[in-house]
Amino acid sequence: MTRIAVLGGTGYAGSSIAAAGARRGHRVTVWSRNAPEHPVAGVEYRTGDVADPAVVAAALEDTDVVLTALSPRGTLAGEGVMRAVEKGIAEQAMARGIRFGMVGGAGSMRVSEGGPKVYDAPDFNPEWRRDSVEIEAVMADLAATPESFDWFVISPAGEFGAWNPGERTGSYRTSSEVLLTDESGRSVISGADFGEAFLDEVERPAHHRERFGVAY
Repeated sequence: MTRIAVLGGTGYAGSSIAAAGARRGHRVTVWSRNAPEHPVAGVEYRTGDVADPAVVAAALEDTDVVLTALSPRGTLAGEGVMRAVEKGIAEQAMARGIRFGMVGGAGSMRVSEGGPKVYDAPDFNPEWRRDSVEIEAVMADLAATPESFDWFVISPAGEFGAWNPGERTGSYRTSSEVLLTDESGRSVISGADFGEAFLDEVERPAHHRERFGVAY
């Protein structure tokens, strides 16, 4: 059993990760500003602002791996705001020797090997682009940490969200920097399978100090 802390775990991605962890028999504790409307069975919930270092310290107490599912929206909106919070969490995890995992975004993936970023498309939503750039800055900070710090980032498919929940299939593909698409050109993964991808990486670490994408 692995002791997992999910910060920002009441949103769509975080809830999917927490549910996968509980289903696999791990001890999962979710930290968020507010209690969930629909708690996941087997998950322990704590409230607190992850922008507060004391809350982060409490979340990392007696924890093996910390997974962040934060978004540069709401109280974390604004250039550099979420970046600073993620950096603080990573620094505490590094000091404690805890593995760090983060939900990335599809926008900063590339459309093809060596090709442009997804967010550089002329019709890409400007608000989503700002989110992608912020998450990209967090990854740059992670890359600058000492080699001894073990971290990973998983970016979902383009069509990922509560508006397209899908069903758990138990399978997915991975890529390094290229956004995965199916034969029809769609980039899709369900919330359940995204959660499974996170738990696969927690249980069988295969990516160290790198980002990878998942999709069908």
